[in-house]
Amino acid sequence: MEYKVFIQSNEEQYLGALIAAYALKRNSRHADKFGVEIMHVRDYPWLFSHVGERFLRGAEHRVWEKEDLQSFTPLRFTPPKTMGYQGRAVVIDPDCFALGDVWDLLTRDMQGKALMCRWRPAFKDLEGYRASSVMLLDNAKLTHWDAERTFHELFAFKTDYMKWIKLEYEPEETVGFLEPEWNDFDKLTPATKILHNTYRRTQPWKTGLPVSFTVRLKPNKPKPFPANIVKAVKNLVKEKKPDVYEPHPDPKQEQLFFSLLGECLEKGIIDLDLVKREMAANHVRHDALEQVQRRAA
Repeated sequence: MEYKVFIQSNEEQYLGALIAAYALKRNSRHADKFGVEIMHVRDYPWLFSHVGERFLRGAEHRVWEKEDLQSFTPLRFTPPKTMGYQGRAVVIDPDCFALGDVWDLLTRDMQGKALMCRWRPAFKDLEGYRASSVMLLDNAKLTHWDAERTFHELFAFKTDYMKWIKLEYEPEETVGFLEPEWNDFDKLTPATKILHNTYRRTQPWKTGLPVSFTVRLKPNKPKPFPANIVKAVKNLVKEKKPDVYEPHPDPKQEQLFFSLLGECLEKGIIDLDLVKREMAANHVRHDALEQVQRRAA
């Protein structure tokens, strides 16, 4: 059986994807038994066929932007077809960094399920949902997946982007659930197997840069009249926060990223000039190399 890990990426998240690929092999006892492929949006022309057009995304119609931070998301659904609907695949976001052995995930007993993912509990104003940011796939059971076809259906309003990404079109009996440690949302503990820096505003390699993603609209929930007045007054007196990426609240997660980057530079996996170009393009914080040197000292 063929085993492969796929990492989604675009120009903005490419450095993260390279580091994610390195971490997968670095922390596996069986690194020679599986392949790793970075799926870059530039290699999928169909992702640019609807730029500027509106698509259905939950309660809103949103315009498809070529440069959005997460323009790669539809690529989550390409691995089964890419592998000829054979073998097993793990697909991860470019901000997911393996600390455990992904071979254990690739070879686990799926108990007949077509895919496995983590259940993301409800938080803030969002209900709980199936998180497709890390998935284990039995490709032979996913012959109905054709990412390009489904992508076009978004703009014909036949498919809802949010239902697609949250795997709501998959029958309940075909979906199994992973332990939280295989997709730990901004949580780093000794049990963490894949750290996911999922909260975009605090991704450790972007601190201080201008925000480059489309902000999700919150549901319009009317509040009692007095509360509206209080909120209006607060908005008048408070200073507007700069729309920039903020420091990650956990220094250990920042340390992990820059330690991995340092290893990649030392081993020649990532070129110094690439990091400098990424900093100049505002894809990576401008003190990235200083952060690497600080951890190496």
